[in-house]
Amino acid sequence: MTENTEDPAADIAWMRRLAEEGRDAPLLNGPILVAAALVFGVANLGQWAIMTGLIDVDPMAQLWLWLAAGAVFAIALFVLIPRASRKPGSGSHGNKAVAAAWSGIGFGIFVMWLSLMAIGFKSGDWTMMWAMPSIVATAYGSAWIGSGAATGQRWMTVTGLIAYAGAILFGFLIGETALYLAFAALMVATALVPGLVLMRREPADAA
Repeated sequence: MTENTEDPAADIAWMRRLAEEGRDAPLLNGPILVAAALVFGVANLGQWAIMTGLIDVDPMAQLWLWLAAGAVFAIALFVLIPRASRKPGSGSHGNKAVAAAWSGIGFGIFVMWLSLMAIGFKSGDWTMMWAMPSIVATAYGSAWIGSGAATGQRWMTVTGLIAYAGAILFGFLIGETALYLAFAALMVATALVPGLVLMRREPADAA
């Protein structure tokens, strides 16, 4: 007769410890947020410079500016996502939930941009592109609030509320070139600074 050596109490304690470690695992999307802030923050400054005449180029240069920004960010993702997957804690529930939220938000922003581009090419009226800053800010707000709910970190919820406030502000600034300066500032507040905070908490790369 084989002796049963299982200990249900020990199993429960082990599972509880795993859950607590997963909950407390540092988030690993900081470098991606920093990359987004730098790439799209610079793109916003470029957009502002073109629209104010500070840089004298063909108006279609605005399209190439954003296409270039998207390409650079795609390259950054290609490098940063595999790097994050090698860090301790990458498989935690918190990291998986936050990664899924931000991935969905990112694809949503991209699809909305393509939709507004299609409207512009179809109608010749590009005024609807003024709505993109509000759309992006709203998406960031939702992603941060979702991240806060998944991790229990209140500062993420506050960051999400700041992004929502920015979306409303951008509505008031629509049609004004200052909109793109405000958008760049919001990228600093809701992507660059939070991203740097998360990077400081990251574990070292796995050997």
